[in-house]
Amino acid sequence: MRPRPQQPARRTTVLRREAVVAAVPVALAALLTAAGPATAAGTAGSAGAGDPYFPLSGNGGYDVRHYGLTLGYDPAARHLDGTAVVTARATQRLTRFDLDLSGLKVTDVTVDRTRASFRRTGQELVVTPRKALHPGEEFRVTVTYAGTPRPVTDPDGSPDGWIPTDDGAFVAGEPQGAMTWFPANSHPTDKASYDFTLTVPQGRTAVANGVLLGQRTSHGRTTFRWRQSEPMAAYLATATVGTFKVEQYTTRDGVKVYNAVDPREAADAAPVLKKLPSVLAWESKLFGPYPFRAAGAIVDRAPQVGYALETQTRPVYDSAPDLGTLVHESAHQWFGDSVSLTRWKDIWLNEGFATYAEWLYTEQHGGKSAQQTFDALYATPAGKDLWAFPPADPGSGEHIFETPVYARGAMALHELRTAVGDRTFFRILRCWAATGHRDGHGTTAQFVRLSERESGKDLSGLFHTWLHTAGKPASS
Repeated sequence: MRPRPQQPARRTTVLRREAVVAAVPVALAALLTAAGPATAAGTAGSAGAGDPYFPLSGNGGYDVRHYGLTLGYDPAARHLDGTAVVTARATQRLTRFDLDLSGLKVTDVTVDRTRASFRRTGQELVVTPRKALHPGEEFRVTVTYAGTPRPVTDPDGSPDGWIPTDDGAFVAGEPQGAMTWFPANSHPTDKASYDFTLTVPQGRTAVANGVLLGQRTSHGRTTFRWRQSEPMAAYLATATVGTFKVEQYTTRDGVKVYNAVDPREAADAAPVLKKLPSVLAWESKLFGPYPFRAAGAIVDRAPQVGYALETQTRPVYDSAPDLGTLVHESAHQWFGDSVSLTRWKDIWLNEGFATYAEWLYTEQHGGKSAQQTFDALYATPAGKDLWAFPPADPGSGEHIFETPVYARGAMALHELRTAVGDRTFFRILRCWAATGHRDGHGTTAQFVRLSERESGKDLSGLFHTWLHTAGKPASS
C-alpha cells in the first residue's frame, strides 16, 4: 500500500484510522468477553489472533485451508448476497469457534452439512457445531448471509473493506476490511487458497484474485469465476466491481495478466500499465521469480478512498497510478503478499521494502541514486514526521501507514546495503523472498538473522539504530 500522507505526497495512500487503537486495553477486554468461558478447558477457539494492534482480528483454534466465496452484488441497491464455504483444520478440541464478520445478516450456518447454532458479538460470528471438533480434524463451515456491506473505519480514520463506488465497489481490505464482505479468519498469519464466483449485472465486471476460470452471461447477469491457488491473507482478497475496460495477455514468463480499468481513467493509466511486464521482469531479476501465476491491475475511479493496495496478483488503484506506485504495489507481490507479516507491528517489512524498490527502480532507470534519495531524506530536521517513531515499532494501528514505516524503513535497508555491499544485499533480498518464506511469513528478527548469516557480520547495532530507536539517528 502507498503511504497515507499527513501532508500532500506523490500518489500516496491517505492517512486513515479512527480511535480503535486508542483503547487497546478496552479492546483486549472485549476480546476476552467475546471469547467467553469455555465449556471445558481449551475447547473454545479464541476471538482474536493475539495481535496487539488489532486484538479482535483473526481467531484461534483452527487454520483455514480454503475459502469458496459465492457472491451476488447489485450496485444500484448496494445489496450483497453471499455464501462462504470455509474449509479448515482444528488445531485444538473445539466446541465453539469464531469467524470475523462485520455487519451483514447471517441466515444459516452449517458445519459439515449439519446445522450449527450461531450468535453475533460485535465483529465476531460465534459458531457452535453440533459435535465437538478434534485436533487435526478437517471441517467445512458454510455461512449464508446478505445485506449492505459497509466499510470499517480504521484507527487513522480511513475506509477499509467493501467501499461503494458510483458503478460498483472498490474492495481493499488492509488491515481489517475482509470481514466487511465475507466471514474470515482475518489475520495475515492464516493464509489460504480461494475460489470466487461473482455475479453482477450484465455490463459490469467483477474482478478477484488469481486466474480467471471463465465468465458466463444469462438473464441479464454475468458470473465471473476466479481462482487464487497460492496461499493468501484475507486482507489481500478483492472482489472489485465496476464498469471496466479489460485487457488480457500472457507474459514471456507465462504469467497471465488481467487488467481492468475504469474508462474514465483509461487514458492516464495506459502508459503506466504498458510498463507492467517490464516492471515485473525487472523485479524478478532483483528479488527472484515472480511468486504467482497471475498478475495485473484494477484501476477504479474511487476518489473517496485515497490509496492503492497490493491485493494479491492484481493491485487495486483508486485512480490511474503513476509509475512509482506501480513499482511499489508490484514489489509487494514479493514483500507482503508472498512473504507476509506475522504481526502488524512488522509492517515495515512490507512497506519499507516496497518503498526501497521504488528507489532502486529510479536508480537503475536513469534517475537519482538510492544514496541521493537517502541523503535528501536524512537532511530532514530532527523532530519532523520522518523521525516520529522507529519503523519496527509504530506503537499502534493508528500509525502503521505513516512516513517512518515507509521512508525510514527504506532508509534502514539502504544502510544495510551500504554495510554489506551490493552483492550480499541483493542475495539477502532474494533469500528473504524465497528460502523458507515464500508463500509464508517472516518477522523482523528473522530478517536480521538472515542478514547476519549471509553477510557474516554483526548487524545488531545497525538494526537497533534504524529500526528500534526513536528520533533521528546520528550520521554514520
